[in-house]
Amino acid sequence: MHFTLERKVNLVRKAFGAKKSLDTLTQIPIVDAPETALQLADDMLRRRCLRCHPYSSGDPYPLVGHGTGCAACHLDFTNGTPTSHTFLATPGNKQCLQCHYGNWVGADYHGRFEHDFNEEYRTPYITKEPTTRPYGVEYHQLTPDIHQQKGLICVDCHGGAELMNSLEAKAILCQDCHLQESLEKSLPANVTKEEGKYFLHSKGDMQGHTIPLMRDPAHTASKDHISCQACHAQWAFNDTGTNLLRNDTRENDAFWRLTTQGSWEVEKILTYNLNPDYPTTLAPFMLDKINGEKKKGIWHQGYIMRRWETVQLGRDTSGRISVMRPLLDLHLSWLDEENNIRFDAIQPQSSDKGLQPYTPHTTGPAGMFYRQRLQDFYRLEEKKKEAAERKQQGQQQEN
Repeated sequence: MHFTLERKVNLVRKAFGAKKSLDTLTQIPIVDAPETALQLADDMLRRRCLRCHPYSSGDPYPLVGHGTGCAACHLDFTNGTPTSHTFLATPGNKQCLQCHYGNWVGADYHGRFEHDFNEEYRTPYITKEPTTRPYGVEYHQLTPDIHQQKGLICVDCHGGAELMNSLEAKAILCQDCHLQESLEKSLPANVTKEEGKYFLHSKGDMQGHTIPLMRDPAHTASKDHISCQACHAQWAFNDTGTNLLRNDTRENDAFWRLTTQGSWEVEKILTYNLNPDYPTTLAPFMLDKINGEKKKGIWHQGYIMRRWETVQLGRDTSGRISVMRPLLDLHLSWLDEENNIRFDAIQPQSSDKGLQPYTPHTTGPAGMFYRQRLQDFYRLEEKKKEAAERKQQGQQQEN
């Protein structure tokens, strides 16, 4: 998946009308002047979205720049430069976070949630020294995942079989380590049984960690139809109304409060063009992150709202209750070089506000309110069912 990004690519493209799946990101069509929603989405994917993959060295933020190919994961980089030419047999979390930063799974494992792009929502406001944003945008420090607190690193759960051959690898499940029945059938490679207890041996701190087993009766009653994180996620990513604008003009005055973009290219152009001391402006060109070619137009990004407090629940394709996030709550626009609005906030062909199931890496105790979280979901689901039935009855009466 790291080389192809197949799942992410096809999820977005199908939402904007694609009929066929692509095998890899390199197959995304190149379109200079999009005429359809899908073509505009393809341009957004190639130039704004897909900046993290082994073909690219990433943005030049201090802890984001990385190598290409195998070096993307197996060399240590800081400020875009390798600190050593010795390949790492086991990538650490630093290597994972070079791509899994921002509001994506990986950053949440460390309890990080990006500040808004608007300048008034970022801190600190005043410092004596210039502030360094290691991942491009400042972040709130929230509660890290309990596994991270205990000293486990990403590859303790996500091993080589999953990362290097993910389409054929067995899915990683919480039950693999925490359900005694599963452990009795097959021990994961880094788990041992000693004197009746199970221990996970971390590649991070090189310690053996006692594995707590699922004892609560709630696990037996709900294991087949409720995901673990539906109860155990402490918080979740909920970025609603993700707006992306392709701007082919040199006019950037409307974005003076949004110069922090999480994209080095866009920030450079905005900072330069909005500085009255510079006599000229930079042309609006942005690299294709797959083939490295410069293309007309830069992609601005912004959000309606960024929140983490409410863990949204929904049902995945199997009907299981899972944590959801509005991954496809996207709005794409295009302003051409003549200031003509070619596309105006077009949205995917998806329902339910673009919600998609995902696994937040914010695991912690279920706490005293997990039942309330589920009850609220059941109550909302029942209301939706009643509303649908009333609508159907109304249509039947009209007919």
